[in-house]
Amino acid sequence: MQDEYQIDKSRMRQSFHRAAKQYDAAAILQRQVREEMLSRLDVVKLDPEVILDAGCGTGHGLSALLKHFKQAQGIALDIAEGMLVRSRTLFPRYKFWQASPRFVCADIESLPLATASVDMVWSNLAMQWCNDLDAALQEFRRVLRPNGLLMFATLGPDTLRELRAASGAGHTHVSRFIDMHDIGDALTRAGFSAPVLDVMHYTLTYESVESVMRDLKAIGAHNATVGRAKGLSGKGFLQQLRQGYETFRHDGKLPATYEVVFVHAWTGSQPYTAPGTSPVQFMPRKDSQR
Repeated sequence: MQDEYQIDKSRMRQSFHRAAKQYDAAAILQRQVREEMLSRLDVVKLDPEVILDAGCGTGHGLSALLKHFKQAQGIALDIAEGMLVRSRTLFPRYKFWQASPRFVCADIESLPLATASVDMVWSNLAMQWCNDLDAALQEFRRVLRPNGLLMFATLGPDTLRELRAASGAGHTHVSRFIDMHDIGDALTRAGFSAPVLDVMHYTLTYESVESVMRDLKAIGAHNATVGRAKGLSGKGFLQQLRQGYETFRHDGKLPATYEVVFVHAWTGSQPYTAPGTSPVQFMPRKDSQR
């Protein structure tokens, strides 16, 4: 039986491609989370040569990282070509960059990058669009070099709780988000060491349900689950949504809650080995005594 919360990657790609031009104006949460992630780099001892921004969006995260790590080279990777087109406008050949970033259109769950080719993987609010968290983390572990850093932020299960409650039962109206403890378990399975995870809650406020939906559409965050309603939502559903959401109004505003899980973990000193395999050690032969 098909999982109704599985992401339709084709629909997701099209949504983000179309949203690229107006994305920055509506990406309030993404900016706030990016600044929080950048502030956490102050306590990280790392001098990366190559940084991968996985799910780079319009490129502001990678731009900030390359200004922070001035000798690093960057890889901007996104599933939507429109996002990469916007990203390119941020990267003229400034003197503090060794080279312009490489731009790669690909899925996080299947990275077209060589094993042990990057020193740092960064991802700001993209991991929630993965169908297989284990596959994505295995790919990150594969492309990272020994003593490499994985740093990402993703959405937890408390995200958009008001919209979920107001939309009621039936079709999937909000994506399913993964609990912090399950993310920690997946990091361990993927071979990461010393994972650190914590949660912060952000609340954006709106005048109406329509403005909530407008912002989600502007950043490309359409409902891309296979269990979504395939036809147009009728007036009855919209009226139900308005009435249900009104129960959350506070101080004249409608809240939209986001649970953000912040993660960083290291690869350790050992080189990558594929799941189900182990390195073979050859010991020098000792001459037998006679």
